[in-house]
Amino acid sequence: MTTKKKIKIDEGKCVGCGKCVNACVGSALELIDGKARLTREDYCDGLGVCIGECPYDAITFEEVEISESKSPTPHKTCPSVATKQLKSSGHSSCPGTTAKTFIKEDKKTVQSGASALNAWPIQLHLIRPESEQFTGKDILIAASCTAFSYGNFHPELLEGKGLVIACPKLDKLEGYAEKLEYFFKYAKPRSITVARMEVPCCSGLTNLVSNARDKAKSPQGIREITISLDGKILSDTTI
Repeated sequence: MTTKKKIKIDEGKCVGCGKCVNACVGSALELIDGKARLTREDYCDGLGVCIGECPYDAITFEEVEISESKSPTPHKTCPSVATKQLKSSGHSSCPGTTAKTFIKEDKKTVQSGASALNAWPIQLHLIRPESEQFTGKDILIAASCTAFSYGNFHPELLEGKGLVIACPKLDKLEGYAEKLEYFFKYAKPRSITVARMEVPCCSGLTNLVSNARDKAKSPQGIREITISLDGKILSDTTI
């Protein structure tokens, strides 16, 4: 038998703030009934980033015994959240400790119809604001539907920006406010653009971002681009 580290959550101390969920790049944690829970043990990298983020000391390590035949292999990380690089040296790195950007060899790839995406992951629950694709950079925070509705999303809105996507209506919003506030306080982006649809519920994304800016006491302006249901830009304003 061998042992491995596993996080243990004290539900009596957990207040459901969601900070550990945001810190977990592997998406091993979820908020259920107001408490953080380890729902995907196989996604946990065992590094304990979540422990450092918990302000209530509700998370600790425990040693558990596992059989040799069931020992996890180093590549057992969820492929959807692993950070990737177009060119790599062949050495793997834990997605919980590093974030890498895609290398664009041809600066005109966007004009030729290729993707302008420069990093992964992009979903607000999964990204880390302190990653290199966000720190001091231009950021696009886009409602999930905008890329499908606006045909020139990549060359006109995304090119040269770090991307974050979210849906203010369908996503679980726990922790979004804290993560967005972290953007303004610590990532200190050069600019933030919010791309949203014209439907009323989508205004929630702009509200989340602007409220986070105000809590962080940031003087930064926010560019808001509103897309119509038939794929046209209805407005382009700064708030």
